[in-house]
Amino acid sequence: MKPITPKPMPHRFHQARWDEPVIFELSQPGARGVLLPPVEAGIEQEVGNPARALPEAVRRTVPPALPEMSQIHVLRHYARLSQENLGVDLNIDVGQGTCTMKYSPKVNDQLTRTPKLTELHPLQDESTVQGILEVMYRLEGMLKEISGMDRVTLQPGAGSAAIYTNICMIRAYHAARGEDKQRDEVITTIFSHPSNAAAAKVAGYKVITLYPDADGYPDLEALKAAAFERTAALLITNPEDTGIFNPRIAEFVRIIHEAGGLCSYDQANANGILGITRAREASFDLCHFNLHKTFSTPHGCGGPAAGASGVTARLAPFLPVPTVEFDGQKYYLDYNRPQSIGKVRPFYGVTPNILRAYAWIMSLGADGLREVAEVAVLNNNYLLKKVLEVRGVSAPYAKGKRRIEQVRYSWEQLYQETGVHSEEIETRVADFGMHYWTSHHPYIVPEPMTLEPTESYSRADLDEYAAMLKQISDEAYTNPEIIKTAPHNSTVHRTHQEPFDNPDEWALTWRAYLRKTGLPYPSPSSSAETLPERRGE
Repeated sequence: MKPITPKPMPHRFHQARWDEPVIFELSQPGARGVLLPPVEAGIEQEVGNPARALPEAVRRTVPPALPEMSQIHVLRHYARLSQENLGVDLNIDVGQGTCTMKYSPKVNDQLTRTPKLTELHPLQDESTVQGILEVMYRLEGMLKEISGMDRVTLQPGAGSAAIYTNICMIRAYHAARGEDKQRDEVITTIFSHPSNAAAAKVAGYKVITLYPDADGYPDLEALKAAAFERTAALLITNPEDTGIFNPRIAEFVRIIHEAGGLCSYDQANANGILGITRAREASFDLCHFNLHKTFSTPHGCGGPAAGASGVTARLAPFLPVPTVEFDGQKYYLDYNRPQSIGKVRPFYGVTPNILRAYAWIMSLGADGLREVAEVAVLNNNYLLKKVLEVRGVSAPYAKGKRRIEQVRYSWEQLYQETGVHSEEIETRVADFGMHYWTSHHPYIVPEPMTLEPTESYSRADLDEYAAMLKQISDEAYTNPEIIKTAPHNSTVHRTHQEPFDNPDEWALTWRAYLRKTGLPYPSPSSSAETLPERRGE
């Protein structure tokens, strides 16, 4: 038998490309996916017309302008769109940057689809939802152990919502001490997640941003100069989005505490420190996790995510309501919390993702969580070595030192020598069926590229990703036009580079686009049934 010759890396890729219209353009008057039977006379006589119970102001006068399509055409439409997407189940996602894209076990998805969860309703009596309340209570206990905090709320809908929850609790804490008017400044760092500065700004605080010193660490002297009696809090990510861990983090906390402020630890992607470091040991007052990063629940393209905020005992009175409690016999929701900041989202949290995170932690155990961190750090530093062998790329700051779970690289040398930008490399990467992220703004690292391999990827995956970067680098030096005219094998398209700052050109929905362009607005076909409240009128 002839031996199999391994295929060279990176592997060939060509994505399906469909000239697929938006679903409204596919609408055909009179087409139907389901024909609903008429209401039986006995039922209509008994129930009447439910629409008549609605206030007149909220009743529709005409049917909604929904697409009219058969089932097979709906199926084809969404199947084609799915073939034009990339995702963690299809490609190597280490280029997702700070988003911690990891493999989410399919058994956990099956778990969240069980009717035992999907048929629950948040307004049910507590006695009928003891199971999911127990899951929430136990997950809080696990996150307390992982972070060292005394209490955790699972109510925030995402990481940014958890940061905002923390800043609201910080404000409530200072208000309870009569210092909320005095303490109107929040300190953060340029390489912390931008949501820290954004949440503080939304809450009404002045934001002081620290920049890195020559080694890439947040400038300690700048912190000392910024911390004083107007400081409400320090909001900081560690390791920062460069992958560099701040070894002076306990000193940062001490300086803020001496100034009378609080410290909130952004552990959104704690993937490289699980079971190794905790917020408690650095004396933080608050912290938060992104369950959709570290704890393997789906990102869902930005939602539905799930966040978790942890606090020490002195901040526990300000937690959102309700908290999940256990009296030794039953689980219950506690709304009787006079100092609470109130609710930060409807009901208790993103329940399916809470269940996924609980299942993921339970399947790994304490030793498994630490192994996740160790493998993530190993993968990252292996990839760091491979990437630094590629011509034109560097890893600014912390020269010669290891990184934790990610690295923010720079293609500055390649750009200076070839004229190829990192954003152009991003588009070319799509031709290999992979993902690539530059950086959030501002681009402190010039021509940035941020990679985070997590624990989910094999050595072969990392080798293939590095081989792809090497090929693109070779192209930049020998045939840069192939990069500048990319994509060639993907549905990704180039965006206009000029500023998109004219509101007259913005359209967030298809119907808004039609209104702004003056194109015909789709309307229901003449065969559509009149609305129930208009029958017989």
